Order: sequence, then C-alpha cells, then structure tokens
Amino acid sequence: MMQIKRPKYLQALRDLLGHNRYLLCVDLEATCDEYPEGLTDDERLAHKLLVQRDEMETIEVGAVVLDLHQDARIVSEYTRFVRPVLNPVLTDFCKGLTTIDQVDVDSAGTYDEVRQTLDDYLAPFKDDGLMWCSWGDYDAKQLAIDADRNGCAPMLSDLAHTNAKKWHWKILKCDAMALRPAVEDWGIEWSGQYHRGIDDARNLGVLVGEILRVG
Repeated sequence: MMQIKRPKYLQALRDLLGHNRYLLCVDLEATCDEYPEGLTDDERLAHKLLVQRDEMETIEVGAVVLDLHQDARIVSEYTRFVRPVLNPVLTDFCKGLTTIDQVDVDSAGTYDEVRQTLDDYLAPFKDDGLMWCSWGDYDAKQLAIDADRNGCAPMLSDLAHTNAKKWHWKILKCDAMALRPAVEDWGIEWSGQYHRGIDDARNLGVLVGEILRVG
C-alpha cells in the first residue's frame, strides 16, 4: 500500500461523494488502430490508420458499483458490448489489445440501446445517490462523442462525474499513472485482462475502495 501524502485531498474526495451511497466505476474500450512497430518517420506518414483518433467509438462498457455505506465494497457490476457504426470491422490491433472479437460487436446493441439498458440497470441505485468515476477524463469525453454521432443523450449524462486518476495523484502526491501500474503500486494484484472494460472497471473499483478505506 502506498502512503497517503495529502490527507486533505482524501477528505476532499470523501466530501465530494457527500450524501451519495453509491459510486459507479466505469471503463470503456473503443475501436482503435496503431502503427506497426519499426516504421520510419516517412513510413508512418505513408501508413494510413484504419481507425483515426477522432473516429474511435465505444465497443465495451464495463462498470462496477461501490456501496459507500458498506466499506466501499463492490456490490454489483454491469458489462455490455456496443456495435460501432463508423468502423464496424475491428482492426487486428484492437482485437489483440482488448481480446474483443468481431462477433462480440456484431451481435451487440447500438450505443442508444446500451444506454437504455445501463439506465435501467442503474435505476435502483439512483434513489440513494449515485456518482460515477473513471480513470481520467477520456471515458466521459468518448461517451459524449458517441452520443453526438448516434443522435441521442450521452450515457451517464444525468450523473455527476469525477476523475479518479486525478484524485489518485493528488492524494498520493505521485506522478500520474496508467491504471494497472497504479493498482499494482498500491499492492493489489491485477485481476483479469488489461484493456478489457469490465476487468479494468473491477480493478478500478478495488483501487478506489482501498483508497477510500484508508484511515
């Protein structure tokens, strides 16, 4: 376990959560591509990515619910694949990185359909107060971009969001880290496949719960 260097920020996080009973820890996976290793600068310029950075689309939503009244333990989880529309065929890089197969997204619901199932899933938790967090701001921004493309409201748009990555480096007074190094530096053994939405969400939930339980 890493040492809490700035307890005032841990208290600030607790104050932010306030009267909410639940915290939803979310991780997304998205369509993507990458340059092959070993390319020269000229070759990189000539190589066209099959999925440009501004074309990324959510293909998996993973989430776990922490009950802040039960020692910030994980009490429920949600996971769905999402069918992309701009680039419906996954790249080899994306499949290798996420272990998500083409059949998973081909048989998945649209962004709006998954949004509605997520709303239904979260309904029982909202009455007692619910916020959501992610490791960085990427997830919230990506959900908004996807919603604009699909002509619907963003997933989780009715809930307040906070950046768990920011709280991590503020509380510990450390460099900003990717999720897996942050989990392992805390002394938690990583569980599952890195860059799978539900596994990343589970590990995020464990880490956030550990931080909230300090003291």
